[in-house]
Amino acid sequence: MRTRRLLMLLAGTLVAGAVVVPGTAAAEPVSTIDWKPCGADAPGVDCATIDVPLDYARPRGEKIHIGLARRPAKDQSKRIGSVLLDPGGPGGSGVAFVMGGDAVTPAVAERFDQVGFDPRGINTSSQLLCDAGLSDQADAAKRPANQADFDHLAAVNRALHDSCRANSGALANHVDNLHTARDMDAIRVALGERKLTFVGYSYGSLMGQQYAELFPRNIRALVMDGNMNHSLRSPWEFARTETAPVEEGFREFARWCDSNPACALYGLDTTAVYAQLKARAKAGTLVDPDGNPVSFYALAGSTFSVVIPQVWSFVAENLRWLWDGTGTPRLGAKLAAEVDNITYPTIWCSDWTWPVRNYAEYAGIRAGLAQQFPIMEWSPYVDHLMTCVNSGTRNTNPQRPLRVHGAPPLVMVGNVHDPATVYPWSLAASRQSGARLLTYEGWGHTAYGYDIQCVNNAVDDYLINLHPPRRGLRCASIDEPALATARTQRNLPTGLF
Repeated sequence: MRTRRLLMLLAGTLVAGAVVVPGTAAAEPVSTIDWKPCGADAPGVDCATIDVPLDYARPRGEKIHIGLARRPAKDQSKRIGSVLLDPGGPGGSGVAFVMGGDAVTPAVAERFDQVGFDPRGINTSSQLLCDAGLSDQADAAKRPANQADFDHLAAVNRALHDSCRANSGALANHVDNLHTARDMDAIRVALGERKLTFVGYSYGSLMGQQYAELFPRNIRALVMDGNMNHSLRSPWEFARTETAPVEEGFREFARWCDSNPACALYGLDTTAVYAQLKARAKAGTLVDPDGNPVSFYALAGSTFSVVIPQVWSFVAENLRWLWDGTGTPRLGAKLAAEVDNITYPTIWCSDWTWPVRNYAEYAGIRAGLAQQFPIMEWSPYVDHLMTCVNSGTRNTNPQRPLRVHGAPPLVMVGNVHDPATVYPWSLAASRQSGARLLTYEGWGHTAYGYDIQCVNNAVDDYLINLHPPRRGLRCASIDEPALATARTQRNLPTGLF
């Protein structure tokens, strides 16, 4: 699901029973934005809210509010307009994103006001209110070992989603991405922008994709970095595509370790070491040198960091520490900590449905993963399949291929080794939408806005000058095991899109 972007925080169709037709007229202005300073924590940034319909099928009915933050263009004399931003999620806060610093490159920050928004249900917008204790229980139950465990998950999921509905009222039934895309057009109008300029990362890509379906003629420039694939319908295909990059990452990590004296596992067979540690973890006999038990999921969760070459040396030191007690664990609490799951299940289940109906089906998926990916067997993202089991939350944004007609050139960015919004998803979304796909041949989750000049230059030229990248443009990887940069932290696993 970009650690800073994720922690601040994956249509011609039906919205609450009303038919939404691509190319519908622009939303009417819903308020005059009354910007005020956000406060001492974000000097120079202004905050506000606008009112939007709870249900766009009843535009004159109940209203909710959407929170905004604006960081003005550095050179107002050269200002082009506003760029709307979303960091991902579901549940990522665009307000916190913009308050935390520039969310785009210096070239774009000079020419555009950066406007972050909190999707409905999140942070400074009208909030979804769910029981935190039940959320923790649901997260802990997402890996059933038998039918009784599956039934427990089903019961806890229902209780959690019931709490969201009980505490949030009608909002819980109106938080799908189609409503968010319409909110984006309301923001565009309230900002006074004739056309929308938008950059969405990770889950924010789905916002851009479905905005393009609904409002193709209201687009100036749309960048979607790290794309969701809303045409996936099979739980197996979701699990398979999410696990493949982790297996590939371990194989690359093992090749580096087995040939590089700087690796703590050099001289050992890295894959064999992990296989033996994994077997002991599954048997319940793996303990760290301090005597703490290490489960399969704790081991696999920390080893998931093989998807980031910059921390390969840390992963190797962790494994060596578990193997024979030598060395020092370098990922700290991540060794025992398990990756967080979806924070806002109501949004996820409004946008996705995964028919895992019983333990036998779940076990079949896990067995298939173990057969196809025998080293890692699992990715933390597989847990997202279980978020909606017996939730009772209606899927109001059914999965299907994109249908975009009448839009200007759109731009998507995809990382070949992305472990969250995996590269095949960006390929599928670009083919369905006709967007220009800019491929980064490196690692990590999302690429724009960091130190990858090839990507930054191409996206900046599009945002500023409306020159889309040439079709088939590929940018070489700059990710190397010896280069720990600012990109390292944003790429550590978080469990969100």
